[in-house]
Amino acid sequence: MELPRHWDIMHPALNVLSDRSPKRAKDLEQPLAEFFSLSEEDLNQMYESGNGPIFYDRITWALSYLAMTEFVDRPKRGLYQINADGLRLLDRPNEVKERIRARMAEREQAKQEATETASQASRELSGEGNSTLTPQERMYESYEKIRQSTYDAILDTILSKSPTAFETLVVKLLQKMGYGGEIKDSGHVTPPAGDGGIDGVIKEDILGLGRLHIQAKRYARNRTVGREEIQKFVGALAVARSKKGVFITTSKYSAEAIQYADSLHGGTTVVLIDGEELAQHIYDFSLGMQPEQIIEIKKMDVDFWDSMQDDPGVGGG
Repeated sequence: MELPRHWDIMHPALNVLSDRSPKRAKDLEQPLAEFFSLSEEDLNQMYESGNGPIFYDRITWALSYLAMTEFVDRPKRGLYQINADGLRLLDRPNEVKERIRARMAEREQAKQEATETASQASRELSGEGNSTLTPQERMYESYEKIRQSTYDAILDTILSKSPTAFETLVVKLLQKMGYGGEIKDSGHVTPPAGDGGIDGVIKEDILGLGRLHIQAKRYARNRTVGREEIQKFVGALAVARSKKGVFITTSKYSAEAIQYADSLHGGTTVVLIDGEELAQHIYDFSLGMQPEQIIEIKKMDVDFWDSMQDDPGVGGG
Protein backbone atom coordinates (compact mmCIF):
# COMPACT_ATOMS: atom_id res chain seq x y z
CA MET A 1 0.00 0.00 0.00
CA GLU A 2 1.02 3.66 -0.36
CA LEU A 3 2.79 4.84 2.76
CA PRO A 4 1.49 7.94 4.58
CA ARG A 5 3.37 11.17 4.00
CA HIS A 6 5.08 13.01 6.84
CA TRP A 7 2.31 15.63 7.10
CA ASP A 8 -0.27 12.81 7.44
CA ILE A 9 1.76 11.38 10.33
CA MET A 10 1.87 14.59 12.39
CA HIS A 11 -1.50 14.45 14.16
CA PRO A 12 -1.35 10.67 14.85
CA ALA A 13 2.15 11.26 16.24
CA LEU A 14 0.76 13.88 18.62
CA ASN A 15 -1.82 11.31 19.78
CA VAL A 16 0.92 8.78 20.53
CA LEU A 17 2.76 11.48 22.51
CA SER A 18 -0.38 12.57 24.35
CA ASP A 19 0.57 10.68 27.52
CA ARG A 20 3.25 13.40 27.92
CA SER A 21 6.11 10.95 28.42
CA PRO A 22 9.28 11.56 26.35
CA LYS A 23 9.62 9.12 23.45
CA ARG A 24 12.14 8.28 20.76
CA ALA A 25 11.13 8.25 17.12
CA LYS A 26 11.50 4.45 17.19
CA ASP A 27 8.91 4.26 20.00
CA LEU A 28 6.31 5.76 17.66
CA GLU A 29 6.91 3.36 14.78
CA GLN A 30 4.74 0.43 15.95
CA PRO A 31 1.78 2.51 17.26
CA LEU A 32 1.72 4.52 14.03
CA ALA A 33 2.02 1.37 11.93
CA GLU A 34 -1.07 0.03 13.71
CA PHE A 35 -2.90 3.33 13.22
CA PHE A 36 -2.26 3.27 9.47
CA SER A 37 -2.78 -0.53 9.26
CA LEU A 38 0.66 -1.09 7.79
CA SER A 39 2.07 -4.57 7.24
CA GLU A 40 5.56 -5.74 8.04
CA GLU A 41 6.30 -5.49 4.35
CA ASP A 42 5.18 -1.85 4.39
CA LEU A 43 7.46 -1.12 7.33
CA ASN A 44 10.41 -2.68 5.52
CA GLN A 45 10.02 -0.63 2.34
CA MET A 46 13.41 0.97 1.67
CA TYR A 47 14.47 3.98 -0.37
CA GLU A 48 15.95 2.98 -3.71
CA SER A 49 19.13 4.75 -2.63
CA GLY A 50 19.36 2.33 0.31
CA ASN A 51 19.06 5.22 2.76
CA GLY A 52 16.90 3.41 5.32
CA PRO A 53 13.22 2.50 5.74
CA ILE A 54 10.82 5.02 4.17
CA PHE A 55 8.13 4.98 6.88
CA TYR A 56 10.57 5.49 9.76
CA ASP A 57 12.26 8.34 7.88
CA ARG A 58 8.88 10.03 7.43
CA ILE A 59 8.18 9.67 11.16
CA THR A 60 11.44 11.47 11.96
CA TRP A 61 10.55 14.27 9.53
CA ALA A 62 7.07 14.62 11.04
CA LEU A 63 8.62 14.91 14.51
CA SER A 64 11.22 17.34 13.21
CA TYR A 65 8.53 19.68 11.86
CA LEU A 66 6.54 19.41 15.10
CA ALA A 67 9.67 20.27 17.07
CA MET A 68 10.73 23.12 14.78
CA THR A 69 7.27 24.67 15.14
CA GLU A 70 7.29 24.07 18.92
CA PHE A 71 4.33 21.72 19.24
CA VAL A 72 6.67 19.15 20.78
CA ASP A 73 9.82 19.67 22.85
CA ARG A 74 13.16 17.90 22.74
CA PRO A 75 13.99 17.42 26.45
CA LYS A 76 17.10 15.43 25.53
CA ARG A 77 18.87 14.31 22.39
CA GLY A 78 16.65 11.98 20.40
CA LEU A 79 13.60 12.38 22.68
CA TYR A 80 10.31 14.08 21.85
CA GLN A 81 7.65 15.24 24.32
CA ILE A 82 4.33 16.93 23.63
CA ASN A 83 3.86 20.40 25.15
CA ALA A 84 0.80 22.55 25.94
CA ASP A 85 0.50 23.83 22.35
CA GLY A 86 0.65 20.27 21.03
CA LEU A 87 -2.01 19.09 23.47
CA ARG A 88 -4.35 21.84 22.26
CA LEU A 89 -4.03 20.44 18.71
CA LEU A 90 -5.18 16.94 19.69
CA ASP A 91 -8.88 17.68 19.21
CA ARG A 92 -8.22 19.81 16.10
CA PRO A 93 -6.79 17.38 13.54
CA ASN A 94 -7.91 19.51 10.61
CA GLU A 95 -5.89 22.47 11.88
CA VAL A 96 -2.52 20.74 12.26
CA LYS A 97 -1.15 21.47 8.79
CA GLU A 98 -2.40 25.06 8.84
CA ARG A 99 -0.86 25.76 12.25
CA ILE A 100 2.47 24.27 11.21
CA ARG A 101 2.42 26.18 7.94
CA ALA A 102 1.84 29.42 9.86
CA ARG A 103 4.66 28.79 12.32
CA MET A 104 7.04 27.74 9.56
CA ALA A 105 6.28 31.04 7.80
CA GLU A 106 6.97 32.91 11.06
CA ARG A 107 10.32 31.13 11.43
CA GLU A 108 11.34 32.05 7.92
CA GLN A 109 10.30 35.68 8.40
CA ALA A 110 12.15 35.90 11.71
CA LYS A 111 15.34 34.76 9.99
CA GLN A 112 14.75 37.37 7.23
CA GLU A 113 14.66 34.79 4.48
CA ALA A 114 12.96 35.32 1.18
CA THR A 115 9.18 35.14 1.01
CA GLU A 116 9.42 32.43 -1.62
CA THR A 117 11.22 30.13 0.81
CA ALA A 118 8.40 30.44 3.35
CA SER A 119 5.66 29.90 0.79
CA GLN A 120 7.50 26.88 -0.60
CA ALA A 121 7.59 25.33 2.87
CA SER A 122 3.83 25.87 3.11
CA ARG A 123 3.18 24.34 -0.30
CA GLU A 124 5.31 21.32 0.58
CA LEU A 125 3.24 20.63 3.69
CA SER A 126 0.07 20.97 1.60
CA GLY A 127 1.35 18.31 -0.77
CA GLU A 128 1.52 20.73 -3.67
CA GLY A 129 4.30 20.69 -6.22
CA ASN A 130 6.38 23.63 -7.41
CA SER A 131 6.68 23.64 -11.16
CA THR A 132 8.69 26.88 -11.19
CA LEU A 133 11.82 25.12 -9.91
CA THR A 134 14.10 22.88 -11.91
CA PRO A 135 14.95 19.43 -10.44
CA GLN A 136 18.40 20.75 -9.50
CA GLU A 137 16.89 23.80 -7.76
CA ARG A 138 14.50 21.55 -5.83
CA MET A 139 17.42 19.36 -4.80
CA TYR A 140 19.38 22.34 -3.45
CA GLU A 141 16.29 23.62 -1.65
CA SER A 142 15.76 20.23 0.00
CA TYR A 143 19.44 20.16 0.96
CA GLU A 144 19.09 23.52 2.72
CA LYS A 145 16.01 22.31 4.61
CA ILE A 146 17.87 19.21 5.79
CA ARG A 147 20.78 21.40 6.94
CA GLN A 148 18.42 23.71 8.84
CA SER A 149 16.72 20.77 10.53
CA THR A 150 20.15 19.49 11.59
CA TYR A 151 21.10 22.94 12.91
CA ASP A 152 18.00 22.85 15.13
CA ALA A 153 18.90 19.38 16.39
CA ILE A 154 22.48 20.51 17.15
CA LEU A 155 21.30 23.48 19.23
CA ASP A 156 18.64 21.43 21.05
CA THR A 157 21.30 18.87 21.94
CA ILE A 158 23.72 21.56 23.17
CA LEU A 159 21.01 23.01 25.42
CA SER A 160 20.56 19.58 27.03
CA LYS A 161 24.24 19.49 28.03
CA SER A 162 26.01 21.16 30.96
CA PRO A 163 27.62 24.61 30.73
CA THR A 164 31.07 23.02 31.18
CA ALA A 165 30.37 20.58 28.34
CA PHE A 166 29.42 23.54 26.15
CA GLU A 167 32.65 25.36 27.00
CA THR A 168 34.63 22.25 26.08
CA LEU A 169 32.67 21.99 22.82
CA VAL A 170 33.47 25.54 21.69
CA VAL A 171 37.18 25.09 22.43
CA LYS A 172 37.17 21.92 20.31
CA LEU A 173 35.27 23.73 17.56
CA LEU A 174 37.75 26.60 17.35
CA GLN A 175 40.58 24.08 17.21
CA LYS A 176 38.74 22.27 14.40
CA MET A 177 38.51 25.62 12.61
CA GLY A 178 42.30 25.89 12.70
CA TYR A 179 42.97 28.02 15.76
CA GLY A 180 45.91 26.65 17.70
CA GLY A 181 47.26 24.98 14.58
CA GLU A 182 49.39 21.92 15.24
CA ILE A 183 50.27 22.96 18.80
CA LYS A 184 49.79 20.14 21.28
CA ASP A 185 47.17 20.91 23.95
CA SER A 186 46.63 24.32 22.40
CA GLY A 187 43.23 24.85 24.01
CA HIS A 188 41.76 24.45 27.47
CA VAL A 189 38.66 25.34 29.47
CA THR A 190 39.30 27.58 32.48
CA PRO A 191 38.22 26.36 35.94
CA PRO A 192 34.68 27.53 36.83
CA ALA A 193 35.82 29.20 40.06
CA GLY A 194 37.52 32.52 39.48
CA ASP A 195 37.69 32.33 35.69
CA GLY A 196 37.49 36.13 35.51
CA GLY A 197 34.88 36.04 32.75
CA ILE A 198 37.05 33.87 30.46
CA ASP A 199 35.68 30.39 29.75
CA GLY A 200 38.44 29.08 27.50
CA VAL A 201 41.85 29.93 26.07
CA ILE A 202 43.61 28.82 22.88
CA LYS A 203 47.37 29.29 22.39
CA GLU A 204 48.14 30.54 18.88
CA ASP A 205 51.86 29.79 19.01
CA ILE A 206 54.19 27.32 20.73
CA LEU A 207 55.41 29.82 23.34
CA GLY A 208 51.91 31.00 24.13
CA LEU A 209 52.70 34.63 23.29
CA GLY A 210 49.47 34.91 21.32
CA ARG A 211 46.26 33.80 22.98
CA LEU A 212 42.64 33.73 21.92
CA HIS A 213 40.19 34.10 24.82
CA ILE A 214 36.67 32.67 24.72
CA GLN A 215 33.38 33.47 26.41
CA ALA A 216 30.71 30.74 25.97
CA LYS A 217 27.09 31.32 26.99
CA ARG A 218 24.62 28.43 26.75
CA TYR A 219 21.40 30.46 26.69
CA ALA A 220 17.85 29.60 25.59
CA ARG A 221 17.48 30.19 21.87
CA ASN A 222 14.91 32.97 22.31
CA ARG A 223 17.17 34.97 24.65
CA THR A 224 19.13 38.00 23.43
CA VAL A 225 22.67 38.82 24.52
CA GLY A 226 22.91 42.57 25.09
CA ARG A 227 25.67 45.14 24.92
CA GLU A 228 26.42 44.92 28.67
CA GLU A 229 27.57 41.31 28.44
CA ILE A 230 29.93 42.13 25.55
CA GLN A 231 31.31 45.08 27.52
CA LYS A 232 32.00 42.79 30.51
CA PHE A 233 33.84 40.39 28.21
CA VAL A 234 35.95 43.24 26.83
CA GLY A 235 36.77 44.16 30.43
CA ALA A 236 37.82 40.55 31.13
CA LEU A 237 40.06 40.66 28.04
CA ALA A 238 41.72 43.80 29.37
CA VAL A 239 42.43 42.10 32.72
CA ALA A 240 43.87 39.10 30.83
CA ARG A 241 45.94 41.52 28.69
CA SER A 242 44.42 40.07 25.58
CA LYS A 243 43.44 41.85 22.40
CA LYS A 244 41.46 39.03 20.80
CA GLY A 245 38.26 37.37 21.98
CA VAL A 246 35.41 35.24 20.69
CA PHE A 247 31.98 35.42 22.30
CA ILE A 248 29.88 32.36 21.43
CA THR A 249 26.24 31.84 22.39
CA THR A 250 23.43 29.46 21.51
CA SER A 251 21.03 32.43 21.36
CA LYS A 252 21.33 35.72 19.45
CA TYR A 253 22.73 39.23 19.89
CA SER A 254 20.97 42.56 20.15
CA ALA A 255 21.66 45.20 17.51
CA GLU A 256 23.41 47.28 20.20
CA ALA A 257 25.73 44.37 21.09
CA ILE A 258 26.68 43.86 17.45
CA GLN A 259 27.25 47.58 16.93
CA TYR A 260 29.43 47.78 20.05
CA ALA A 261 31.60 44.82 18.98
CA ASP A 262 32.01 46.35 15.50
CA SER A 263 33.01 49.73 16.94
CA LEU A 264 35.82 48.51 19.22
CA HIS A 265 39.12 50.29 18.76
CA GLY A 266 42.53 50.33 20.37
CA GLY A 267 43.53 46.98 18.94
CA THR A 268 40.88 44.90 20.74
CA THR A 269 38.85 42.60 18.48
CA VAL A 270 35.79 40.64 19.58
CA VAL A 271 34.07 38.24 17.20
CA LEU A 272 30.44 37.37 17.95
CA ILE A 273 29.07 33.94 16.99
CA ASP A 274 25.35 33.38 17.53
CA GLY A 275 23.43 30.09 17.73
CA GLU A 276 22.75 29.83 14.00
CA GLU A 277 26.41 30.45 13.11
CA LEU A 278 27.55 28.06 15.85
CA ALA A 279 25.41 25.23 14.47
CA GLN A 280 26.60 26.00 10.94
CA HIS A 281 30.28 25.84 11.98
CA ILE A 282 29.73 22.56 13.86
CA TYR A 283 28.06 21.14 10.73
CA ASP A 284 30.63 22.49 8.24
CA PHE A 285 33.67 21.43 10.28
CA SER A 286 32.13 18.01 11.12
CA LEU A 287 32.47 18.28 14.90
CA GLY A 288 30.42 15.39 16.24
CA MET A 289 28.91 14.88 12.79
CA GLN A 290 29.13 12.02 10.32
CA PRO A 291 28.08 11.75 6.66
CA GLU A 292 24.71 10.05 6.22
CA GLN A 293 24.62 9.87 2.44
CA ILE A 294 26.76 11.14 -0.44
CA ILE A 295 25.07 11.78 -3.77
CA GLU A 296 27.27 12.30 -6.83
CA ILE A 297 25.71 14.29 -9.67
CA LYS A 298 27.57 14.40 -12.96
CA LYS A 299 27.39 16.64 -16.03
CA MET A 300 28.77 16.11 -19.49
CA ASP A 301 32.37 17.15 -20.20
CA VAL A 302 31.81 19.55 -23.10
CA ASP A 303 35.47 19.51 -24.19
CA PHE A 304 35.45 15.70 -24.37
CA TRP A 305 32.34 15.49 -26.53
CA ASP A 306 33.28 18.46 -28.73
CA SER A 307 36.60 16.77 -29.56
CA MET A 308 34.75 13.88 -31.22
CA GLN A 309 34.12 14.10 -34.97
CA ASP A 310 30.56 15.12 -35.85
CA ASP A 311 28.45 13.16 -38.31
CA PRO A 312 28.20 15.46 -41.39
CA GLY A 313 24.81 13.97 -42.21
CA VAL A 314 23.19 15.00 -38.94
CA GLY A 315 21.35 18.27 -39.21
CA GLY A 316 21.91 18.49 -42.97
CA GLY A 317 19.36 19.67 -45.49
